[in-house]
Amino acid sequence: MGRPRDLGVAHRRDGAPRDRAAGGRHDLTPAFVPPARHLLRAKDLADARYAEPLGVDDLARAAGLSRAHFSREFRRTFGVTPHGYLLTRRMERAAALLRMTDRSIPDICYSVGLRSVGSFTTSFTRTFGASPAAYRAAFPPASQYALVPTCVLRRDRRPQHRTFREDRAPAPD
Repeated sequence: MGRPRDLGVAHRRDGAPRDRAAGGRHDLTPAFVPPARHLLRAKDLADARYAEPLGVDDLARAAGLSRAHFSREFRRTFGVTPHGYLLTRRMERAAALLRMTDRSIPDICYSVGLRSVGSFTTSFTRTFGASPAAYRAAFPPASQYALVPTCVLRRDRRPQHRTFREDRAPAPD
């Protein structure tokens, strides 16, 4: 890896930066970027696009590293494999959907990026200690969490009897 480039004020006449230590010659080595920065790029991708069919190859490509090197560095830095991290993100999102919605378990499985309900149930049980159905049953029903806009609540709570003359139907002639 190259050394950090001086990004100070020294520039050549054409505006290109020059390396002072190299006697004014243009340094073509890229700026130094810490390896953890590349790993964060892959971690952010896993957080943002967990529902898509992402794999370790996609994450390694985002980090700009080979698959093997990426896997080693990711585990060393974050303490979990890239696949394990992605699966954890998916399980956390599935748990939130089980608590907050009435969607079916297969629908939740597919919406978090998994393709097998059986594998989803096994992974979920391993992660949370309960099957998805048992986990859902341990929380209040999703209807209690439903948010209804205030304008709808006000409309539905208005008195139904009409007390104003304008609201009355005109008298037949």
